Parts: sequence; structure tokens; C-alpha cells
Amino acid sequence: MQTQAFKFKLSTVIIFFVCLVVLVSLMITDLLISNTVSENIRKHQEEKARMVSRSIATSHIIIEALEDDQKSVEIQEYTKSIQAATDMMFITVMDMNGIRKSHPNPEQIGKHFVGGDELEALKGKEYVSSSKGTLGESLRAFTPIYNVTGDQIGVAAVGIALESVEAALGKSHRSILTVTVLGLLVGIIGAVLLARYIKRILFGLEPFAIAKIFVERSTMLQSVHEGIIAVDNEQTITLVNRSARQIFKKAGLSKDPVGMKIHEYLPSTKLDQVLEKGKPELDEEQMINGVSILVNRVPLFVNGEVVGAISTFRDKTDVNQLAEQLTGVRTYAEALRSQSHEFMNRLHVILGMVQMKCYGELSDYIRTLVGHHNQELGNLAQLIKDPALAGFLMGKLSYAREEQVEFNIEVHTTIPEPANPMITHELITILGNLLDNAIEAMADSIDKTLDVTLHYSEKLLTMEVLDSGLGIPDDIQKSVFEKGYSTKGKNRGYGLYLVTKSIENLGGEMTIDSKSLLGTEIHITIPYEVKGGNHD
Repeated sequence: MQTQAFKFKLSTVIIFFVCLVVLVSLMITDLLISNTVSENIRKHQEEKARMVSRSIATSHIIIEALEDDQKSVEIQEYTKSIQAATDMMFITVMDMNGIRKSHPNPEQIGKHFVGGDELEALKGKEYVSSSKGTLGESLRAFTPIYNVTGDQIGVAAVGIALESVEAALGKSHRSILTVTVLGLLVGIIGAVLLARYIKRILFGLEPFAIAKIFVERSTMLQSVHEGIIAVDNEQTITLVNRSARQIFKKAGLSKDPVGMKIHEYLPSTKLDQVLEKGKPELDEEQMINGVSILVNRVPLFVNGEVVGAISTFRDKTDVNQLAEQLTGVRTYAEALRSQSHEFMNRLHVILGMVQMKCYGELSDYIRTLVGHHNQELGNLAQLIKDPALAGFLMGKLSYAREEQVEFNIEVHTTIPEPANPMITHELITILGNLLDNAIEAMADSIDKTLDVTLHYSEKLLTMEVLDSGLGIPDDIQKSVFEKGYSTKGKNRGYGLYLVTKSIENLGGEMTIDSKSLLGTEIHITIPYEVKGGNHD
């Protein structure tokens, strides 16, 4: 069983890591500064001691007193005054034998210098060292003393107590430590404010909740059958789900689109218009390298501003297959309903003839019905080789008969099965909408006649639909084929629009001849590649 990970609050995590970073940074800074400051303080003290020792070594009073024993008392007086003025631990002048001529403790005058680090100075070398003498540990600067002829006559030794050096270092370190603590407090306050700000812009969600939402959203987006692609307000692609990648791959676009500009990846897109206008575009058709898709594009709003857009789409082949299934089911249902109604009427006729005992007339009536029905259906099945199209027209025959419309179908030549099944769907869309509109247009007509003519020749399929309805007024003949235009109320006006789109998809042409009160004739010609080769 997998254990659940600890879930810390965002504020706790931020405060902890900010404090950790600040603390480590300040500790490293403290270490570096302390070392630097310690080194500088020591160098400063050494330089101070060296300058005092040089001043003593070049003093005429000291030089003359070393050469004249009667003036040796002046050395003690002079060095004592300099020591008081410079706050040195000691100032000692010794002769070439290492015998002290001055010392803070007069009892030490005349005795040998203690420490053992004066030997190099007696040989004419100037330097700084640390050693322990009669006054304790000290930092000592030695400077040789020369007379006017250049002969070394003694050494000036100046000492600074190491305790004072350590005290200076400690004072500096305490200052650095104070700044470190203040920096840590500022870091904690900043971390708390940062955590509150981040949590506010994340709508109060904790990191584990955000991660859960992200995983769930990603799973949902990847599992849906529709393709999804999203862009930000700079038209950069931010999301592409699995279904969208499959459609793009089918269209020959195998490169990962995330991070690319939408126009670089899909030049035919209209997502930029959705971003600019802030209005959705629904049920639009788009071509991607020969692959037809049905697209919905919707802008994304945050606080009233457009922050991006999302497009959902589906391969039109899938939609067409579904439409064909639905069209087939609807057609069969309509055909069965019409035939059932027609069959009941004929049964009533047969029942009446039986009751009247008109058996001869009954026999003739039945033979006529059977012959007419078989001939009607047989001609369509024999001349139209596409079962879906033939079945569709058979269903429309029954539907028209139920609507009391005289429906005549003339097939002048054999109509071969198309090479591309997509053509069947487009033909059903074209004929279905034209026939439904024609039957509806003849609802108030006395003469209800609908004629359909099909002809195939030289890779062209010609279709003519002629009705005896009221006709289409000249001023709206172009408008009726626009999307959403209708004179029959809201949520109408899509049938004839789909007719024009299907004809465009097939690369065909359409002409209309409509006269008021005399009916409408629509002539359509489309390229028609047949299955299995040439059937001309």
C-alpha cells in the first residue's frame, strides 16, 4: 500500500525555504566578511605598529642616546611619551646585544629582550611577528636603528597586545552577527508576505490541490475524443491534446506544436480573429492539408479580458459517418412509418372488396399494387448502385406519398457507386435538404409534383430537382443559401446552407430557376469519380 505524501501548506513551504536560503546566505556572508575583516584589522594593527617602530628608529633623540650612554635616560622618557600617545602595549629600544634601553616597566631596563623573535632584527631586517614577552602575548614590529654613517646601532620594538586585536575582531563579528539576525527577520517577514501574495493569486489553493486539479484536467483533456488546441493572448499554442495530435499527424503535421505561434503551425486557422473580436465561431469547416475538420472556436475570458482562445474540432470523416448512420436510421424510420400508413389504407380497400365479394376486382387490384411497387423499387435498386443513396431515395418516395406529393424519380443512366464514400454523404445532404424544402414549399399548393432526374456521363453527375411550389422570390434567392437565413422562424436556415457547402466540397456547380407561383428548378453538376474505374 502506497503511503500518502505529507501535504505542507504553501506558506509553510515558502517560509521554510526562504528562511533557509537567507540563513545559509548570511552565514556564508558572515564567514567571508569575518575572515576579510579579521585580516584587515590584523594588517591595520601591524601597519600601525610598524609605523611607530619606524618613527622611533629614525628619531634623532634615540640615535644620539644609543651612541652616548650618558643620554640613555632620554630613550625611556621619549618612548614613554610616544607609547602614551599611540596606545601601544610597549615600546622598547635595545642595543646590538639585545639589552633593553627602554621598557614600560623600568625594572626591565638593562635586561635582555624576551621573546626570541628579535634576532633577525639585530641582523638588520625589518618585520612583524607574534610572541610572548614579559607583558604577555603581543604583536611586535621590529625596525633596525642606524646612525648617520649607516651602521646599525640598535633595534626599535613596538608591541600591540593580541588581546586588543582579538577585541577588535570580536566587536566586528558582533556587528556582522547583528546584521545577520536582522536580515533573517526581514527574510521571514518577506516570506510571509510572498506566501500570502502567491496564495491570493492562486485563489487560495494549496500546491497539492493545484497538482490534483492539473492532473485531473490533463486526464480529461487527453481522454476526450475531440481535438483540443488552446492559445494565449499572444497567439502562442499552450495546449494540444492527444486527439488533436492524431488529427494533425493525419494531416502530415508531426512536429510538436506547443510553444509555436498558431499561424506558423496552422496557417488556415481563425483563432486570431476570435482573440481580436472576442466572439465565438461555431460549427465552422476548416481544411488542414486536405483533411476536413469541423471546428468550434471560443475566446477565454478572465476578469472581463480575453486571455486566450480554445478550439475544439473533430475529423469531418467521423462526423460524416455518424451523420450517414443517423440519416439512414431516420430514413428507414420515415419509410417504415409511411409504408405502414399506406399499407393500412390498402388493407382497408382490400377489406372492403372482400366484404363486397368483388374477388375479380380484388385480384386485379393486388396484382397492380405488387407490380407497381416492385417496378418502382426495382428500377431504383437496378440503376443506382450505391445502396445508401438508393435506400435514401426509396425512403423519400414513401415520405412524399404520405405528404400527398407525386414524387417522380427518373434515372437516365446507371449511377455507379462512388470511389470515395464521402461523396455519398454529400449527395444525401444535398438531395435530402432540397427534397425536404421542396415538399415543405408545396404544402399549400394544389398541384404537388416533385421531379428528380439523375444522369451520369463523363465523370460528371447531374441532378435536377423540380417542384411545383410557390417559387423563391428574386430578392431572396441568394439569401436563402446563407447560414441561418430563414423565413420560417428561429433556429432554421441551415438546410440550404449545408447544400451549398456540400456542393463546394465536391467542386460542383448549382443554378436556380425559380418563378413565382410556378415552382423552382435546381440544376446541380458535380465531378463524380466512380468505384472500380471508368463506367462511361
